Amino acid sequence: MPAAAVAKVTELIGHSKKSWQDATEMAVKKESKTIRGITGVELVHFTGKVENGKIVQYRADIEIAYSVERD
Repeated sequence: MPAAAVAKVTELIGHSKKSWQDATEMAVKKESKTIRGITGVELVHFTGKVENGKIVQYRADIEIAYSVERD
């Protein structure tokens, strides 16, 4: 009988001075250095830091999914 596939989900917060998209991409890129097999990303929440009426930091709260390796 074949083993069932198992995925794990981890929540991350990325940040960028450029955009929410950049914050998301940077979080995935950084996490992919330590986690193999990332299969998806869900954008959970967007926030930002405002100073003097301007957004100075974009924050993306994301969840990444990746497969769990089994023996």
